[in-house]
Parts: sequence; structure tokens; C-alpha cells
Amino acid sequence: MKSNAPFARLLLGASMIFGLAGTALTPTVAFADDPGIPLTVRVLDNEGNPVKTAVVRHPDEQDRHRVNTELGTWTGSVLYMPDGSELIFDKGMTIPFEVSAPGYSNYSFTYTMRKRKNEVDVVLEKMEIDMTDEDPEDIVIQFGRDKPID
Repeated sequence: MKSNAPFARLLLGASMIFGLAGTALTPTVAFADDPGIPLTVRVLDNEGNPVKTAVVRHPDEQDRHRVNTELGTWTGSVLYMPDGSELIFDKGMTIPFEVSAPGYSNYSFTYTMRKRKNEVDVVLEKMEIDMTDEDPEDIVIQFGRDKPID
């Protein structure tokens, strides 16, 4: 069996030369001072597939949080409110959310935070659009809190 010692010395030497000694060989660690308890919202359709275009938001918040396009998930532990305050997720806290996506009916829910394993599955219903009586160019699909202009 061949020894890998020369390769290890070469790797260590290269990382020292390029200033990578502290980053390349040190594993990343989660800091204990990260604010809040994480909550993961997974947005699915009726067949259990991720809804890639969904957004999650707090009713009082102006920002919409897009889900991960592969998994249909959004994870957060703090929200930034319009008045500049932070809503940091803590155990026992009850937080309202709205989930929306184009072509799906909106869904609202309230979640009570636990100490760990805060995961919510949201199933969005596909909108039924009757295209027989309408011109396809005249159909308006509302999204989130959008209101049609009269």
C-alpha cells in the first residue's frame, strides 16, 4: 500500500502559499448566535410535486420569499418588517403566513413555533380556469395580493 504523505504535504503547502490554510482545511460550523429558530415551508401541488414559482410571506411584510426551485422549500428564522423591526422566530410564537403561486389558489396559515423540527407542508390547489367563454388574452390571473384595475 502506497503512502499519501507526499500528497498531503503538497496539499498543505499549496494551501499555505495561497492563504487557504484557515479556510480549506477547517470545516464550517453553525454559530450558536444565529438569530431565531429556523422554519421550513415546503410548497407542493396535489400530486406532491414542488411548486417552483411559489412565494412565502408574512401578511405585514412587504418582501416575498421565493422557494427553492428544486425542492419547493423556503427556510427562515427572522423576518424584516416595514417599520425596520425584526421578527425573530422563537419557541411558542404564533406567526401567520401567506403562500401564493401563479395558477394556484392562495393559501394562508398560522404556525406555532416549536423548539426544533419546524417544518410545514403546504398543498396549493390548481386554479380551475374555464377558457370556453373567454378570449385567452382577456383572462387575468391574480397573484398574491394583486387586485385587478377597473
